Amino acid sequence: MELGNYASLAHFLPELVLAGGILLLVILDLIMRDKRRLGEVALLIVVLTLLLIAFEPVTTGAWLFHRMLVFDSFAIFFRALIALAALVAVWMSIGSEEVAGCDQSEYYAILLASTFAMFLMAESANLLMAYLALEFVSLTSYVLTGFMRHNRRSLEAALKYLIYGGVASGTMIYGMSWIFGATGSLDFNVINHVLTSPSQVPVLATFIALVFILAGMGYKVASVPFHMWAPDVYQGAPIPITTFLAVGSKAAGFALLTRFFFPALSSLTTSGNWQALSGVDWPELLLFICMITMTLGNLAALQQTNMKRLLAYSSIAQAGYALMGFVVLSNEGIRAMLFYLFAYYLMDAGAFLVVMIVANATGREDIDAYRGLAWRGGIVPAVALTIFLFSLTGIPLTIGFIGKFYLFAAVIRGRFYWLALVGVLNSVVSLYYYLRPIKTMFLDSPAGDEGTMAAADSWNYGLMGVLAVATIVLGIYWAPVIAFANRSLHFFTGTV
Repeated sequence: MELGNYASLAHFLPELVLAGGILLLVILDLIMRDKRRLGEVALLIVVLTLLLIAFEPVTTGAWLFHRMLVFDSFAIFFRALIALAALVAVWMSIGSEEVAGCDQSEYYAILLASTFAMFLMAESANLLMAYLALEFVSLTSYVLTGFMRHNRRSLEAALKYLIYGGVASGTMIYGMSWIFGATGSLDFNVINHVLTSPSQVPVLATFIALVFILAGMGYKVASVPFHMWAPDVYQGAPIPITTFLAVGSKAAGFALLTRFFFPALSSLTTSGNWQALSGVDWPELLLFICMITMTLGNLAALQQTNMKRLLAYSSIAQAGYALMGFVVLSNEGIRAMLFYLFAYYLMDAGAFLVVMIVANATGREDIDAYRGLAWRGGIVPAVALTIFLFSLTGIPLTIGFIGKFYLFAAVIRGRFYWLALVGVLNSVVSLYYYLRPIKTMFLDSPAGDEGTMAAADSWNYGLMGVLAVATIVLGIYWAPVIAFANRSLHFFTGTV
C-alpha cells in the first residue's frame, strides 16, 4: 500500500509530536522565566511520543510519503527503542550538573530534533532519505557534543566528531551514487528487484559501492575501522549526550544498516533465511568486521582509566556482539540482534547514569574516583553499577546473559563456529575490565581526598533503580521482550 502525503500523516504522529515539541520549546523559552522547567516539558513530549508509538494502529505495513519512508513492525521497534533512549537522555539531562549551565531551550530542542532524525533513519525506504536522515542525526550530534562551549574537551570532541563524520558521509554518498548508477533508482525495493533479477549484476562495482556505503553506516554503529571517533567523543560530550549517542544513535545506525542490507540487497527464502546477492560477498566482509570490532573494543578497554572511555570501548565491543546476529543471514539472527540492542539499552544507559551520579558528587570520571564507593555513602550506585557491568559481561540472571544466549544460539545454528568461539573468548576478556571498577568500589580503600558521597538524589536514583530492576527482572522473565522482537521481524516490501 502506497500512501500520499496527507494519508501518511496517520502513521507519522510521533514524528509530528516531536516536531511540534521543538517549536513549543522555542516559544516557551521566550515567555518562561525558570528555564529549568523546559527539561520537564521535553520529558513530557518524549513520553507522549512513546505513548503514540505504543498505540499505533495495527497494519501489515505501508509506504509513506510516496515511498520515501516505510511503516512496518521493524520501524515500530526502533522508534520505540530510540524514544526510550531519548527519554533516558532527557531525564539524565534534568539531573545533570553539566547541562544545568547550558542554554536549556536550545539543548532540549536539538535533542528532540536528533530523535526525530533517528526515527527517519529507522523508516527510510529510499537512499536519498537515508542519507538526509543520517546527516540530520550527525549535524545535531555534533552540536550536542560541543554544547558545553566553555569546556575545551567538549569542543575538541565535537571537532573530531565533525571531521570523522564528514569523511564517512562523503564516502557513503559516493557509494550510493554507484548503486544509483547500477540500478537507476534510489528506492530500496526497486534496487532489490534490479539486483536480484536474472540479468547480469555488476558484481565488482556493487561490492565496492557497498564498502563505501558501509563507511557511513559503520560510523554510526561505531564498528571497526569506523570507530575512531567514539572514545574522544564519548569522553568529551556531556554524559547525557554520551548516553544518547551510545544507545540511540547506535540503534538508529543498526536500523538503517539492517533495512539496507536485508530487504534492499537480499531475498528471504521460505526457510526464514536470507540469501545475499550472488557473487557479492558482503556477509563475509561484515563477518570479518564483526570479529575485529568486538576484539579491538575489548582489548582497548583493558588499559582505560577513565570510566567514559572504558564504556566507549565497551560500546564498540557491544556493536561487534550485535553484528553477530546480523551476519548469520537469518530471521533468528535478526531477532537476536533486536533483543540484544534492547538489552544493551538498559545496561549501558544504566552504567552511564551511575557515572553521571558519581561525577555530580565528585566532579571526577576516572576509575580512582570509585575507590571504596560502597563504604562512603555510595552503596546504592555501587550495587547498581555492579548489576549493569555484570549484564554487559553476560553473567546469568541478567538481560545481557539472555541477549548473548540468543546471539550465540543463532550463530551456532548458522554454523558460524569460529564466530561463536571468538565471541566467547571476547566475553572472557571483557570480564577483566568490567570487574576492575567493581573491585575498586568494594575492595579498595578510599584515598584521603575522597569524601563521602552527597545525599541521595531521588531524581537520578529513581531512574537508576528502574534500569537496575529491569536488567534483573528481564534477565529472569524475558518473554515480553523476545515477543516484541518476534513481532518486529516483518519488513514491508510491497510491490515495485
